[in-house]
Amino acid sequence: MYDDINEELKPWVEMLQSSEVEDRLVAVKTLQHIGDEEAIMPLIQALEDENTSVQKLAIISIWELNNPIAIKPLMICLRSPDEEVRKETLSALKELIAPADLMMLLDAVQEDNFYTQLNVLILLRKIHDAHALPYVVPFFESSREELREAAITTLRYLNQVETCPPALALMNDRAPKVRREATLTLGHLKDESVVELLCQALTQDPDWQVRGRAAQSLALHQDTSSISSLGKALTDEHWQVRKFAARTLQIVADESVIPALIKCLTDEYSDIRRDAAIALGNIGNTDVLNALQQTLDDPDADVRIFSQRAIDKICQQPTAIN
Repeated sequence: MYDDINEELKPWVEMLQSSEVEDRLVAVKTLQHIGDEEAIMPLIQALEDENTSVQKLAIISIWELNNPIAIKPLMICLRSPDEEVRKETLSALKELIAPADLMMLLDAVQEDNFYTQLNVLILLRKIHDAHALPYVVPFFESSREELREAAITTLRYLNQVETCPPALALMNDRAPKVRREATLTLGHLKDESVVELLCQALTQDPDWQVRGRAAQSLALHQDTSSISSLGKALTDEHWQVRKFAARTLQIVADESVIPALIKCLTDEYSDIRRDAAIALGNIGNTDVLNALQQTLDDPDADVRIFSQRAIDKICQQPTAIN
């Protein structure tokens, strides 16, 4: 079949036809080690091997050769029933695909195969092209939560997409994983009700990761209408939600949240004490100096350092000096 192939490769290419799995594994491994571009077609043929170990090794070998000619054959492997084969294929394709492959991916994402759809949605993140949006949005209503999660995640990777009303509904998705990704994606959207939805998630969602991510996304919007919700989140039962709320209040805050931030200076977690001190320093009200002064003997060095910086920042303001 490969009569014109390099003499060094020929015995190993022939061994790929062996009935023994071990022989075929040795052949693929040797071709990988040699690393000759002429081996690409025999290795592509090995993707159809009945043994998944041979397939996986062939995928890795093709990946290392980094030849775009392998993209279409590898796309077929995304349908494999074997999880490891799909995983290796996805990793290889992440390195191989380029913007010129967009149309191929958009065709593939319409195939009636769950694994292909899921993996192509992931691959579209590398290309970042907003032309993929009409192909991504239908998956928001998929019966499979994995596809809804993948689609809403992919949305935030698409360049120049600032509004997407269908995405907002996923903030009420029944699956926490979908709501978590939707919450992060809303940080990058500018639909009219985005900040309101994020505030609702921050204070009402039963999943602490959703609440924490809502605080993170609100930091991107820097909208003063979120201050009240962020202040409430400083008393959240989960420490990471309190931390992200305090961190966002370093960017957007006013004097209404000073009492809640002062209370955070005695939180059991040092990250929250530190972030609250920074936020208070940024607000700049001299009334908080006494509370900050009491944290200068905090057992955590970072808290002491950032509390002193906050005190210095407030004292250096013209109103404080006068």
